[in-house]
Amino acid sequence: MRLAVVLAIFSLISAMRADGADTSTIAWRDWNEGLFEQARALDRPVLLDLEAVWCHWCHVMDAKTYADPAVAAYLADNFITVKVDHDARPDLAGRYRDYGWPATIIFSPQGKELVLRAGYIPPQRMLQLLKDVVTDPASVARTRKPPPTTFATSPLLDERLRKELLRRHRLRYDSVLGGLDIDKKFLDEETVEYALLLSSYGDAVETRRALQTLDAALALIDPAFGGAYQYSTNGDWQHPHYEKIMSTQAGYIRLYTLAYLRFGEKRYRRAAETISNYLLEFLRAPSGAFYTSQDADLIQGVHADDYFKLDAAARRAKGIPRIDKNSYAAENGMAIEALALLAQATANDRFLDAALAAAKWVKTNRALPDGGFSHDATDIGGPFLKDSLHMALGAAELYRATGDRSWLTLAQETAGFIDAQLRQTGAGFLSAVPVVGPVGPLPDTMENVHIARLANLLSHLTGDTAYRAVAEHAMRYLATEKIALARINESGILLAERELATDPVHFTVVGSKSDPQAASLYQVALEQRGWYRRVEWWDRSEGPMPNPDVGYPRLDRSAAYVCTESRCSLPAFDEISFRTLIKKLVVTAPAETRTTSKAVSKR
Repeated sequence: MRLAVVLAIFSLISAMRADGADTSTIAWRDWNEGLFEQARALDRPVLLDLEAVWCHWCHVMDAKTYADPAVAAYLADNFITVKVDHDARPDLAGRYRDYGWPATIIFSPQGKELVLRAGYIPPQRMLQLLKDVVTDPASVARTRKPPPTTFATSPLLDERLRKELLRRHRLRYDSVLGGLDIDKKFLDEETVEYALLLSSYGDAVETRRALQTLDAALALIDPAFGGAYQYSTNGDWQHPHYEKIMSTQAGYIRLYTLAYLRFGEKRYRRAAETISNYLLEFLRAPSGAFYTSQDADLIQGVHADDYFKLDAAARRAKGIPRIDKNSYAAENGMAIEALALLAQATANDRFLDAALAAAKWVKTNRALPDGGFSHDATDIGGPFLKDSLHMALGAAELYRATGDRSWLTLAQETAGFIDAQLRQTGAGFLSAVPVVGPVGPLPDTMENVHIARLANLLSHLTGDTAYRAVAEHAMRYLATEKIALARINESGILLAERELATDPVHFTVVGSKSDPQAASLYQVALEQRGWYRRVEWWDRSEGPMPNPDVGYPRLDRSAAYVCTESRCSLPAFDEISFRTLIKKLVVTAPAETRTTSKAVSKR
């Protein structure tokens, strides 16, 4: 081990000498476990350039700052330099999300964070920052508070914290333009989904806010190629940054689909379909897998405003912005979940077929032996929570879309992997499997929101209380005040807690999967509003239901049922009567109604 470190240091020094001041180049290296051993041996700080391949200002940083001879020379003489694509390392991307992109992180040789900077840094400012780190690090240090080590004892928010989160949800709204009241305008997924939930309970204010934001964000959909731009600057919706990343595409598809289910507005369906068509044309590999992103620039480092004003034909004549053709499990899971949800709302097999093809590709090419998923074909770090989490969410959505139990089994196995490999002591789940070294993985708030929601739904789909325990472990992390209030708005925590406190509306079709009437009844169930739904198709030839908590009579024809927290319906035998039953029984509760006892009684 020591010999390997010595050889690595010798190689590093040789590279630094070869690529030093005379050539004005930087000896970038990868992030790995041995990094800080070498930093300590050389007594040098470590500079991490965490970039995104689709990011305009990352390209500018490379072209101007890191290409500057003085900056390059000073780095070569005094630092170990590391460059990482944030899409390739979800653990680092989550840890430094608030400082990107690009994110510049400088560590002491021992791995302590000294400097955290967000965005483009011009050459002269960078050179001064580097000199200050070497000569007087205390003068530029901006450290973060350490993460909490004690957590909430209950999976429920206490009343004061719940009220504060709800106050922030309401306060951070831009009543003039819609969206969050911040300089960057984007469709914040959890905020809008929570507004849609409250809207379904009859909250007129949240209905207006959801509609205003959804309508405003239509400006971020590319009119020529389709797809959604990541965000707009200048405090409005008219100054987009043109990168198209998978998390944005999938999030917009989900939200506009949920909005279409809630309001029935065709413009929201068109938005979801337009973005989905972009995925199928531009970000889909011949194998059926999905790529990761498309660049903001046609020529890297040069603003592309004029290009994106052109129509599709004129753009194609000039070329297509670079597509990152990595196929990561996480991004595929996002696409699978979104497309499967849209397929339910529209009964469009094209979107469902695309989701199924991607899922089968990921199962073949990214599955791990013990139930989880790798990020890429070969991972430097990980396994990462993001990959298994989003594939589990995608599998759960495919189960709902198809009634095929193999997808429920996959979601269960993957949730089991997450619990076994990524559970943090005390509460919450880590973003990656722990590694040796000073910069280990941390829990990510939104990942824990997704785990809580997924595991809670699995507990209802299967009747297995182990998933309830997983959901509560995530929620106790989220219910910790320092976590819940760390950002300006965490509506996702309110969403997750509400779902833990209530049962999902339960739609069941009993009938053969070869019966067209059963299929028609099942489609009615799929078209009901909201994500938090338990939708099942019981073909008796497949054996007992995954969660046989409701008994259904044996009839001579296919039938459909709807169950709420207080009652189940008589059978419905056709679409009209099933819709009538749903309208009659699925009565929404007031916006502030809670069923707190359920969050602790099902263990």
